[in-house]
Amino acid sequence: MVFNLPRIYPITDTIISGLSHSEQIELLAAGGATLIQLREKRAAPREFYRMALDAMTTGRRLGVQVVVNDRVDIAIAVNADGVHLGQDDLAPERARLLLGESRIIGFSTHSLEQAIAAESLPIDYVAIGPVFNTASKEKPDPVIGVSTISRIKDQVTKPLVAIGGITLDTVTQVISAGADSAAIISDLLSAKDITAQTREYFRRGLGVGD
Repeated sequence: MVFNLPRIYPITDTIISGLSHSEQIELLAAGGATLIQLREKRAAPREFYRMALDAMTTGRRLGVQVVVNDRVDIAIAVNADGVHLGQDDLAPERARLLLGESRIIGFSTHSLEQAIAAESLPIDYVAIGPVFNTASKEKPDPVIGVSTISRIKDQVTKPLVAIGGITLDTVTQVISAGADSAAIISDLLSAKDITAQTREYFRRGLGVGD
């Protein structure tokens, strides 16, 4: 599997969008998204499995890579393209053994020290955040700020995904600071026209350093 980290990395949320994960993938892909993360914190495992299965069918039809948040078991069950792990999820080393070398594994970090430690893990990208205040997590970690992205980029060679409170007004700051990609939830999914908002994010993100 070829992994190309896009400048904009949408993450689904059924509460914010009011749409199914599959419906969100349709709209996000129409706006240019090629890698989408399924994030589901409320549904029971069996329900999330059904949601993820539908989302994978849509993703395959549209040529979009789909990564499952947290749940390695569901990622395997629906043959997802990969998984995104948090600090308290299954260890990346164990996930790599279960998923094999070809699947995508992302890993969340919340400080310079955690990001540097993640450099040695069998993962494909390091996520760092929250960059700004965020409302999409019930108990967010402390805000790291844009300057931390630059410090991490100087010491970490793996692709870097910035996340947390990023908006159209700040996405260029994040990319300019050294992030290879910006993961977006609220400011993307709360838009009246998610497809148009996705296009605008890519326009601004790709306008930095290219």
